[in-house]
Amino acid sequence: MEVLRRSSVFAAEIMDAFDRSPTDKELVAQAKALGREFVHARLLRAGLVWSAPERAGPAPGGRLAEVCTVLMRLGDELEMIRPSVYRNVARQLNISLHSESMVTDAFLAVAAQIFAAGITWGKVVSLYLVAAGLAIDCVRLAQPAMVHALVDCLGEFVRKTLATWLRRRGGWTDILKCVVSSDPSFRSHWLVATLCSFGRFLKAAFFVLLPER
Repeated sequence: MEVLRRSSVFAAEIMDAFDRSPTDKELVAQAKALGREFVHARLLRAGLVWSAPERAGPAPGGRLAEVCTVLMRLGDELEMIRPSVYRNVARQLNISLHSESMVTDAFLAVAAQIFAAGITWGKVVSLYLVAAGLAIDCVRLAQPAMVHALVDCLGEFVRKTLATWLRRRGGWTDILKCVVSSDPSFRSHWLVATLCSFGRFLKAAFFVLLPER
């Protein structure tokens, strides 16, 4: 009960930050909350289970839920166009999933490559897809604890690399501007500008990273 109470309080604090200008700490907390939801949804879709005691689902109709829904829909769009990029990520990177440091180092290396030429929402969505892809690989190989490490790693990358960019845009709710329509069959602004070459860019990043592993 105490864990659930703390989770509810934490979720309320996160959602409150969506209604005002967020701090870097709040942006990181939101990034991790979104990461847990994103990964959880992808694992469920793959028929896998992951236990996240601190996970508290966003309240229906709240800003966090809105951002989470858009993030997942944009992820679906990107994954549909370049599905092979986000599947069997560990195999593409040629890494062992039995080493937490190897998994997190690989994730951070890919993240650095994704944002090497600048930050866009398309790249942010891709970052979450890479994290989810690695999480699926970890759970399939009976390494669910790695998922927590990946979410923490995602938060740390946001703190170091994306927090300033997010703050200048008013926070995570800026992603809502990517959506043309709320209809399930919607297409997005960012697809036209980024997806034609983005899949090839990520594939190249996968092949050049970690050459010694």
